[in-house]
Amino acid sequence: MSLFAKLSTYDERSARLAGIGLMLLSIFMFSFGDALGKFMVATYSVGQLLWLRACAALLVLLPMMWKQRAEFGRLERPWLQLLRVTLSTLEVAAFFLATVYLPLADVITYYLASPIFVTALSGIVLGEHVGWRRWTAILVGFCGVLIAMRPSAQTVSWPAMIALGGSISFAFLMLITRSLRATPDIVLASSQFGGTFLLGALLSPIGWVTPSLGSLGLFATAGLISVAALLCVNRSLKLAPASVVVPYQYSMIVWAVIFGFVVWGDVPSRATLIGAAIIIGAGLYIFLREQKLGRQEAVVNPPA
Repeated sequence: MSLFAKLSTYDERSARLAGIGLMLLSIFMFSFGDALGKFMVATYSVGQLLWLRACAALLVLLPMMWKQRAEFGRLERPWLQLLRVTLSTLEVAAFFLATVYLPLADVITYYLASPIFVTALSGIVLGEHVGWRRWTAILVGFCGVLIAMRPSAQTVSWPAMIALGGSISFAFLMLITRSLRATPDIVLASSQFGGTFLLGALLSPIGWVTPSLGSLGLFATAGLISVAALLCVNRSLKLAPASVVVPYQYSMIVWAVIFGFVVWGDVPSRATLIGAAIIIGAGLYIFLREQKLGRQEAVVNPPA
Protein backbone atom coordinates (compact mmCIF):
# COMPACT_ATOMS: atom_id res chain seq x y z
CA MET A 1 0.00 0.00 0.00
CA SER A 2 1.40 3.44 -0.95
CA LEU A 3 1.96 6.21 1.57
CA PHE A 4 -0.94 8.27 0.16
CA ALA A 5 -3.23 5.23 0.34
CA LYS A 6 -2.29 4.70 3.97
CA LEU A 7 -3.08 8.34 4.71
CA SER A 8 -6.56 7.81 3.27
CA THR A 9 -7.29 5.18 5.95
CA TYR A 10 -6.96 7.68 8.81
CA ASP A 11 -9.97 8.67 10.90
CA GLU A 12 -11.63 12.01 10.18
CA ARG A 13 -9.59 14.07 12.64
CA SER A 14 -6.28 12.50 11.58
CA ALA A 15 -7.22 12.94 7.92
CA ARG A 16 -7.67 16.67 8.45
CA LEU A 17 -4.33 16.99 10.23
CA ALA A 18 -2.60 14.90 7.56
CA GLY A 19 -4.17 17.14 4.91
CA ILE A 20 -2.79 20.22 6.65
CA GLY A 21 0.67 18.65 6.86
CA LEU A 22 0.67 17.72 3.19
CA MET A 23 -0.46 21.22 2.23
CA LEU A 24 2.40 22.78 4.21
CA LEU A 25 4.91 20.43 2.57
CA SER A 26 3.52 21.18 -0.88
CA ILE A 27 3.72 24.94 -0.27
CA PHE A 28 7.42 24.66 0.59
CA MET A 29 8.08 22.67 -2.57
CA PHE A 30 5.99 25.03 -4.71
CA SER A 31 7.88 28.00 -3.26
CA PHE A 32 11.24 26.44 -4.04
CA GLY A 33 10.05 25.61 -7.56
CA ASP A 34 8.71 29.15 -8.00
CA ALA A 35 12.07 30.64 -7.01
CA LEU A 36 13.80 28.29 -9.44
CA GLY A 37 11.33 29.25 -12.18
CA LYS A 38 11.88 32.98 -11.62
CA PHE A 39 15.62 32.36 -11.87
CA MET A 40 15.16 30.54 -15.18
CA VAL A 41 12.83 33.08 -16.84
CA ALA A 42 15.58 35.69 -16.51
CA THR A 43 17.27 33.82 -19.38
CA TYR A 44 14.56 31.70 -21.03
CA SER A 45 11.00 32.46 -22.07
CA VAL A 46 7.98 31.47 -20.02
CA GLY A 47 6.97 29.12 -22.84
CA GLN A 48 10.30 27.29 -22.63
CA LEU A 49 9.99 26.99 -18.87
CA LEU A 50 6.48 25.56 -19.12
CA TRP A 51 7.40 23.09 -21.85
CA LEU A 52 10.72 21.76 -20.50
CA ARG A 53 9.39 21.64 -16.95
CA ALA A 54 6.36 19.67 -18.14
CA CYS A 55 8.54 17.33 -20.21
CA ALA A 56 10.56 16.40 -17.13
CA ALA A 57 7.45 15.98 -15.00
CA LEU A 58 5.65 13.77 -17.53
CA LEU A 59 8.73 11.55 -17.92
CA VAL A 60 8.71 10.98 -14.16
CA LEU A 61 4.97 10.32 -14.13
CA LEU A 62 4.99 8.07 -17.21
CA PRO A 63 5.47 4.74 -15.35
CA MET A 64 2.62 5.58 -12.96
CA MET A 65 0.45 6.78 -15.84
CA TRP A 66 1.01 3.48 -17.65
CA LYS A 67 0.27 1.46 -14.53
CA GLN A 68 -3.02 3.29 -14.01
CA ARG A 69 -3.84 3.86 -17.69
CA ALA A 70 -7.31 2.36 -17.27
CA GLU A 71 -8.24 5.26 -14.96
CA PHE A 72 -7.87 7.74 -17.83
CA GLY A 73 -10.69 6.02 -19.71
CA ARG A 74 -13.28 6.44 -16.98
CA LEU A 75 -12.90 10.02 -15.82
CA GLU A 76 -15.64 11.53 -13.68
CA ARG A 77 -17.23 14.65 -15.21
CA PRO A 78 -14.86 15.04 -18.19
CA TRP A 79 -15.89 18.64 -18.89
CA LEU A 80 -15.07 19.62 -15.31
CA GLN A 81 -11.73 17.84 -15.70
CA LEU A 82 -11.05 19.91 -18.82
CA LEU A 83 -11.96 23.12 -17.00
CA ARG A 84 -9.60 22.16 -14.19
CA VAL A 85 -6.70 21.58 -16.60
CA THR A 86 -7.42 24.90 -18.34
CA LEU A 87 -7.44 26.81 -15.05
CA SER A 88 -4.27 25.07 -13.91
CA THR A 89 -2.45 25.92 -17.14
CA LEU A 90 -3.52 29.56 -17.05
CA GLU A 91 -2.58 29.85 -13.38
CA VAL A 92 0.95 28.53 -13.88
CA ALA A 93 1.54 30.66 -16.99
CA ALA A 94 0.23 33.79 -15.24
CA PHE A 95 2.46 33.21 -12.24
CA PHE A 96 5.73 32.86 -14.14
CA LEU A 97 4.83 35.69 -16.54
CA ALA A 98 4.25 37.99 -13.56
CA THR A 99 7.62 37.02 -12.01
CA VAL A 100 9.36 38.38 -15.11
CA TYR A 101 8.29 41.88 -14.07
CA LEU A 102 7.67 41.68 -10.32
CA PRO A 103 9.66 40.41 -7.32
CA LEU A 104 8.80 36.87 -6.24
CA ALA A 105 7.40 38.01 -2.90
CA ASP A 106 5.06 40.48 -4.62
CA VAL A 107 3.65 37.85 -6.98
CA ILE A 108 3.15 35.35 -4.17
CA THR A 109 1.43 38.03 -2.11
CA TYR A 110 -1.19 38.45 -4.83
CA TYR A 111 -1.68 34.68 -4.85
CA LEU A 112 -2.32 34.72 -1.13
CA ALA A 113 -5.67 36.36 -1.85
CA SER A 114 -6.99 33.04 -3.18
CA PRO A 115 -7.96 31.59 0.27
CA ILE A 116 -10.49 34.41 0.54
CA PHE A 117 -12.01 33.37 -2.79
CA VAL A 118 -11.93 29.68 -1.83
CA THR A 119 -13.56 30.24 1.55
CA ALA A 120 -16.24 32.51 0.12
CA LEU A 121 -17.15 29.98 -2.57
CA SER A 122 -16.65 26.68 -0.72
CA GLY A 123 -19.93 27.00 1.18
CA ILE A 124 -21.86 27.72 -2.02
CA VAL A 125 -20.08 25.43 -4.47
CA LEU A 126 -19.03 22.55 -2.21
CA GLY A 127 -21.53 22.85 0.62
CA GLU A 128 -18.76 23.07 3.24
CA HIS A 129 -19.44 24.69 6.61
CA VAL A 130 -17.22 27.67 7.41
CA GLY A 131 -17.70 29.07 10.90
CA TRP A 132 -17.19 32.67 11.94
CA ARG A 133 -13.98 31.89 13.83
CA ARG A 134 -12.34 30.43 10.72
CA TRP A 135 -13.62 33.36 8.66
CA THR A 136 -12.08 35.75 11.18
CA ALA A 137 -8.73 33.96 11.17
CA ILE A 138 -8.60 33.94 7.35
CA LEU A 139 -9.47 37.64 7.15
CA VAL A 140 -6.82 38.44 9.78
CA GLY A 141 -4.32 36.48 7.69
CA PHE A 142 -5.32 38.45 4.61
CA CYS A 143 -4.77 41.69 6.54
CA GLY A 144 -1.25 40.42 7.16
CA VAL A 145 -0.89 39.97 3.40
CA LEU A 146 -1.97 43.57 2.81
CA ILE A 147 0.53 44.83 5.38
CA ALA A 148 3.32 42.85 3.73
CA MET A 149 2.26 44.03 0.26
CA ARG A 150 2.21 47.75 1.16
CA PRO A 151 -0.34 48.73 -1.55
CA SER A 152 0.95 51.36 -3.97
CA ALA A 153 0.47 52.52 -7.54
CA GLN A 154 2.41 49.44 -8.69
CA THR A 155 -0.34 47.13 -7.39
CA VAL A 156 -2.61 48.17 -10.28
CA SER A 157 -0.01 47.55 -13.01
CA TRP A 158 -0.77 44.99 -15.71
CA PRO A 159 1.78 42.47 -14.29
CA ALA A 160 -0.06 42.77 -10.99
CA MET A 161 -3.38 42.18 -12.73
CA ILE A 162 -1.92 39.06 -14.37
CA ALA A 163 -0.86 37.80 -10.96
CA LEU A 164 -4.29 38.56 -9.49
CA GLY A 165 -5.98 36.76 -12.40
CA GLY A 166 -3.73 33.78 -11.73
CA SER A 167 -4.76 33.90 -8.10
CA ILE A 168 -8.45 33.70 -9.03
CA SER A 169 -7.74 30.79 -11.36
CA PHE A 170 -5.87 29.07 -8.54
CA ALA A 171 -8.82 29.48 -6.17
CA PHE A 172 -11.25 27.88 -8.63
CA LEU A 173 -8.67 25.16 -9.28
CA MET A 174 -8.63 24.28 -5.57
CA LEU A 175 -12.43 24.10 -5.44
CA ILE A 176 -12.70 21.91 -8.55
CA THR A 177 -9.95 19.59 -7.31
CA ARG A 178 -11.88 19.12 -4.07
CA SER A 179 -15.07 18.30 -5.99
CA LEU A 180 -13.17 15.76 -8.14
CA ARG A 181 -11.79 13.87 -5.15
CA ALA A 182 -12.79 10.50 -6.65
CA THR A 183 -10.28 11.05 -9.45
CA PRO A 184 -6.93 9.27 -8.83
CA ASP A 185 -3.99 11.50 -7.88
CA ILE A 186 -1.94 10.43 -10.88
CA VAL A 187 -4.71 11.49 -13.26
CA LEU A 188 -5.04 14.88 -11.59
CA ALA A 189 -1.31 15.57 -11.63
CA SER A 190 -0.52 14.26 -15.13
CA SER A 191 -3.43 16.13 -16.69
CA GLN A 192 -2.17 19.39 -15.21
CA PHE A 193 1.29 18.85 -16.67
CA GLY A 194 -0.30 17.83 -19.94
CA GLY A 195 -1.96 21.24 -20.12
CA THR A 196 1.29 23.15 -19.49
CA PHE A 197 3.08 20.87 -21.98
CA LEU A 198 0.66 21.85 -24.76
CA LEU A 199 0.73 25.57 -23.96
CA GLY A 200 4.51 25.53 -23.61
CA ALA A 201 4.90 23.70 -26.92
CA LEU A 202 2.89 26.45 -28.62
CA LEU A 203 4.78 29.32 -27.01
CA SER A 204 8.34 28.01 -26.69
CA PRO A 205 9.36 28.61 -30.36
CA ILE A 206 8.84 32.34 -29.69
CA GLY A 207 12.21 33.64 -28.52
CA TRP A 208 13.71 30.16 -28.15
CA VAL A 209 17.13 30.05 -26.45
CA THR A 210 19.01 26.74 -26.66
CA PRO A 211 19.55 25.64 -23.05
CA SER A 212 22.88 24.42 -21.71
CA LEU A 213 23.25 21.06 -19.97
CA GLY A 214 23.21 22.83 -16.61
CA SER A 215 20.01 24.64 -17.49
CA LEU A 216 18.40 21.40 -18.64
CA GLY A 217 19.22 20.01 -15.21
CA LEU A 218 17.48 22.95 -13.57
CA PHE A 219 14.43 22.52 -15.81
CA ALA A 220 14.34 18.83 -14.84
CA THR A 221 14.63 19.73 -11.15
CA ALA A 222 11.73 22.14 -11.50
CA GLY A 223 9.64 19.38 -13.05
CA LEU A 224 10.48 16.87 -10.31
CA ILE A 225 9.65 19.35 -7.56
CA SER A 226 6.36 20.21 -9.25
CA VAL A 227 5.36 16.53 -9.44
CA ALA A 228 5.96 15.98 -5.74
CA ALA A 229 4.19 19.22 -4.78
CA LEU A 230 1.14 18.51 -6.95
CA LEU A 231 0.72 14.98 -5.58
CA CYS A 232 0.86 16.36 -2.04
CA VAL A 233 -1.61 19.20 -2.62
CA ASN A 234 -4.08 16.98 -4.49
CA ARG A 235 -4.07 14.40 -1.69
CA SER A 236 -4.38 17.19 0.87
CA LEU A 237 -7.58 18.42 -0.80
CA LYS A 238 -8.97 14.89 -0.72
CA LEU A 239 -8.22 14.42 2.97
CA ALA A 240 -9.64 17.71 4.25
CA PRO A 241 -12.09 20.44 3.14
CA ALA A 242 -10.69 23.14 0.88
CA SER A 243 -11.57 25.88 3.39
CA VAL A 244 -9.36 24.12 5.98
CA VAL A 245 -6.16 23.38 4.06
CA VAL A 246 -6.00 26.14 1.45
CA PRO A 247 -5.41 28.96 4.02
CA TYR A 248 -2.04 27.37 4.77
CA GLN A 249 -0.72 28.75 1.51
CA TYR A 250 -0.22 31.92 3.57
CA SER A 251 3.11 30.32 4.54
CA MET A 252 4.27 31.01 0.97
CA ILE A 253 5.12 34.59 1.95
CA VAL A 254 7.62 33.31 4.50
CA TRP A 255 9.40 31.15 1.94
CA ALA A 256 9.28 34.00 -0.59
CA VAL A 257 11.14 36.24 1.86
CA ILE A 258 13.72 33.53 2.55
CA PHE A 259 14.34 32.64 -1.11
CA GLY A 260 14.30 36.31 -2.13
CA PHE A 261 17.06 37.07 0.37
CA VAL A 262 19.18 33.99 -0.38
CA VAL A 263 18.96 34.15 -4.19
CA TRP A 264 18.51 37.84 -5.04
CA GLY A 265 19.67 39.55 -1.85
CA ASP A 266 16.28 41.13 -1.20
CA VAL A 267 16.09 42.32 2.41
CA PRO A 268 12.50 42.22 3.73
CA SER A 269 11.08 45.42 5.13
CA ARG A 270 9.58 45.78 8.59
CA ALA A 271 6.10 45.73 7.04
CA THR A 272 6.86 42.40 5.35
CA LEU A 273 8.07 40.87 8.61
CA ILE A 274 5.03 42.15 10.53
CA GLY A 275 2.68 40.87 7.85
CA ALA A 276 4.39 37.47 7.82
CA ALA A 277 4.04 37.22 11.61
CA ILE A 278 0.30 37.94 11.37
CA ILE A 279 -0.10 35.36 8.59
CA ILE A 280 1.69 32.68 10.60
CA GLY A 281 -0.38 33.49 13.68
CA ALA A 282 -3.64 33.15 11.75
CA GLY A 283 -2.51 29.84 10.25
CA LEU A 284 -1.58 28.44 13.66
CA TYR A 285 -4.96 29.46 15.04
CA ILE A 286 -6.74 27.60 12.24
CA PHE A 287 -4.57 24.53 12.91
CA LEU A 288 -5.37 24.53 16.65
CA ARG A 289 -9.04 25.14 15.89
CA GLU A 290 -9.06 22.09 13.62
CA GLN A 291 -7.59 19.93 16.38
CA LYS A 292 -10.59 20.83 18.54
CA LEU A 293 -13.23 20.55 15.81
CA GLY A 294 -11.86 17.19 14.68
CA ARG A 295 -13.47 15.59 17.74
CA GLN A 296 -16.94 16.81 16.97
CA GLU A 297 -17.25 17.81 13.30
CA ALA A 298 -17.62 15.28 10.47
CA VAL A 299 -15.95 15.64 7.09
CA VAL A 300 -16.41 13.88 3.80
CA ASN A 301 -14.61 10.52 3.97
CA PRO A 302 -11.54 10.64 1.69
CA PRO A 303 -11.34 8.00 -1.01
CA ALA A 304 -8.75 5.24 -0.99
